[in-house]
This record gives sequence, structure tokens and C-alpha cells, in this order.
Amino acid sequence: MDKVLIMPCLDMKDGRVVKGVNFVDLRDAGDPVECARIYCENGADELAFLDITASIEKRKNALEAVRRVAQVTTIPFTVGGGISSIVDAEKVLEAGADRVSISSASFRNPGLIDQVAAKFGSSQLVVAIDVDQNSACPSGYEVYIEGGRTATGKDAIEWAREAETRGAGYILPTSRTCDGAKTGYDIPLIRGIKEVVKVPVIASGGAGTMEHFLEAAQKGKADILLAASVFHFGEINIQDLKKYLNDKGVKTN
Repeated sequence: MDKVLIMPCLDMKDGRVVKGVNFVDLRDAGDPVECARIYCENGADELAFLDITASIEKRKNALEAVRRVAQVTTIPFTVGGGISSIVDAEKVLEAGADRVSISSASFRNPGLIDQVAAKFGSSQLVVAIDVDQNSACPSGYEVYIEGGRTATGKDAIEWAREAETRGAGYILPTSRTCDGAKTGYDIPLIRGIKEVVKVPVIASGGAGTMEHFLEAAQKGKADILLAASVFHFGEINIQDLKKYLNDKGVKTN
């Protein structure tokens, strides 16, 4: 990708946008429709919507909330959480999503990646990977599922490679350690995945300053920069961030 894209993420629970630290200690961050409208007006390039408890609660994605957000969204819109079949993916796309993001279900059933890519195209499929450090894995990173709660023993870099081979159009790794901590993205993780896949990689988990976004773009070579709390709580303005990145030599829209 010639330009780095900025992607706010709406983590959803009980119809509200929430944000936590290390996937827990959630706090309310507002109404999803209002958040989506503001982000579109303020220059976001992409928008993510993640039903963070759907997989844990073994239920489907909150389609009515997806429809409401889609009605006000004027940028590419990715939806994840609770998508475990072709039918689920189709319903989410019909509700207004431009892409679906699958995580736990794709790990349990890797063939789902092949199926979704074959039916809807790789451009409409994001494979999200929750990751934590584990020196027992070849890359030092392990895949977690069920909202980052369950370790799998699978090497995260190898899983990213397999997901691309099966048809993923985007890879979205999120560091459990960095998530919500505002200490910076896990650069070695992002760079490690970039080195083994050709599809765009979405940096996620840990942004706290503009410098963190710059590091993810320059050192991590991320194509899309995802963040939540720094945008939700007004700590970083998207237009200001884009100007900062452009001034540092990173092209944005």
C-alpha cells in the first residue's frame, strides 16, 4: 500500500462502545453510531466494529447495531465477533459491512477462511489474531482465542502465513500485552508478520502517542494503523495524527 490508513475500532459490548486494558477492565466509550459518524467526519480511512464478547458468549454478532452503524458510515467498514460460518459472514455483509473479520472460528476451523474467501473474495476477509509472547513458540509469539482468553500453543507468525495462504485478504494481529496499555504497538510482532505475508497488515493494540503510530508504520511496516481509546477519549485527533505522520515522511490519505 502506498499510503498508511487510519482505522478507529469500535469494541462493542451490550450495544455500547467500550475499551479496556489487556482485554479486561472495560469502560464505556459512547454510542457506536455517534462514534462512527464523528470518525467519518474527522477523516478516518477505515472503521472496525468488534463484538468483543460474541465468541465467549457463543452467540452471533449484534446485527442490528451493525446496520445502525453502517447507515452513517462512509468509509470501508470491517465487522468481527461471533462470525463462525458462511451464513454468519453473509448476514454481516448484508447488514452493511464491507468486510468480515474472523478470529477464533477461523482457528478452530481453518477451512472457514477458504470458504469465505471463495464465496466473497479475499478483499472482504480479515483474519484477526490475538497474540501473546511465548518463548516456547518458534517466533516467540502464540495465538490466543476466545477474546484473548485461551492459549492455543500455535505459533502466531506461522498461523498468519497459513491464513494468507488460505485466502485472507488482511491480517490483524493484536498484542494482548500491549492492548489498551498505551505503551506502543508490538513492533517485532507486526514486522514478523509483514515479513511472511504479502497482504496488508493492520497494527493493533497499544497506541498511546503519535510516535507509536509512526513506529508501527516505519519500523513495523504496517499498512493500516488501528486504535481505539486514544481516539474515543479525544487524546489524539485523526487529522492532527495524519499531519504528524505526513511531516515525518509517512504518507496518509
